[in-house]
Amino acid sequence: MQELIDRTVVFSQTRIFRYSMVSVVSTVVSFATLGLVFGVLHLWSEVPSAIFANSVATVPSYYLNRRWVWGKSGRSHLFKEVLPFWATSFVGLVLATIAASYARDFSDTHQLHHFGRTVVLQGANLGAFGLLWVGKFLVFNRLFRHHHTEAAAATELVES
Repeated sequence: MQELIDRTVVFSQTRIFRYSMVSVVSTVVSFATLGLVFGVLHLWSEVPSAIFANSVATVPSYYLNRRWVWGKSGRSHLFKEVLPFWATSFVGLVLATIAASYARDFSDTHQLHHFGRTVVLQGANLGAFGLLWVGKFLVFNRLFRHHHTEAAAATELVES
């Protein structure tokens, strides 16, 4: 049992775990914002609501990823960090926009009530970002690479 606990502790210190937790936070922010602006307040239709919600979620995602996942501090580098992050986030926004458009069409075709439309939109949004999740990790892992003891911890986890 102690070995399982030790392995869990080591895994919780890995970059993939921290990246996953930031994704959870970002997803919660996006879902909450989308649920509020589309589901509750009815501010905009599906597509503008999805764009807004995902734009809001991108801000904490950048800072949490930069500091907690990749251990960066200080001033951000425009070409090595900020632009690549926002470029991949833009790809996510494009996918989310396409997914929101399909969600709207699906909801119209099936004459869903607003709550059903909200559920379909949330699912489409989650699916769009799920597709991009692994690719973004690989890109950011390369861009924000920070050499420290994580490599040793990951090696130890694999070897044990």
